[in-house]
Amino acid sequence: MATEVDGPLKRVLVPILLPEKCYDQIFIQWDLLHVPCLKILLSKGLGLGIVAGSLLVKLPQVFKILGAKSAEGLSLQSVMLELMALTGTMVYSITNNFPFSSWGEALFLMLQTVTVAFLVLHYRGQTVKGVAFLACSALVLLVLLSPLTPQAVVTLLQASNMPAVVVGRLLQAATNYRNGHTGQLSAITVFLLFGGSLARIFTSIQETGDPLMAGTFVVSSLCNGLIAAQLLFYWNAKAPHKKKKEQL
Repeated sequence: MATEVDGPLKRVLVPILLPEKCYDQIFIQWDLLHVPCLKILLSKGLGLGIVAGSLLVKLPQVFKILGAKSAEGLSLQSVMLELMALTGTMVYSITNNFPFSSWGEALFLMLQTVTVAFLVLHYRGQTVKGVAFLACSALVLLVLLSPLTPQAVVTLLQASNMPAVVVGRLLQAATNYRNGHTGQLSAITVFLLFGGSLARIFTSIQETGDPLMAGTFVVSSLCNGLIAAQLLFYWNAKAPHKKKKEQL
């Protein structure tokens, strides 16, 4: 009977959440306090949770823009720099064969960020430019993932993530400060990004051991925390009803 239960359970857990040796350690030898295997289980579980959650992270932002028919308060440069950072993380992870659980959210966040960027351009009356941007983004991604791109270029792109994240978040923070409100910025999206980047510090150390990846998420957490703090500070501030030129 134990073997009958063990079979399906093992197929579910190995290798998605645990390597076989850890499965045996925990479920065969019943060593429930085996720290290295528990760290792997926690890291894999967190990673897959972040990836699953990333499918919905920016949808509140997209719906908020669509509902208001406005992208007021969103910094286009910040969105573009975030897109650059997400693309760099995804390409770097794929070329280094990192586990999908350690970077998968970058793929889904990238697609959602592209959508946000297009909507910002669309609601600023630049729909044609938005369509061109979508085409260029797809082309750049194909080139970066092709054998034509040297590994050194991919590593440089990942290294540029830190300044891109910092500058992007500071631009958004400056826009919020200048406006005296956070406009159509979605609180749900911001807080989910903050929590996800914090969790990614642990999972990137555990699953990739790459200091460049871990450092990027440390910086990202600090910057996302700044925007989250602004959202709380400006919680009751309302955007003026009069129409005005949106900040870049």
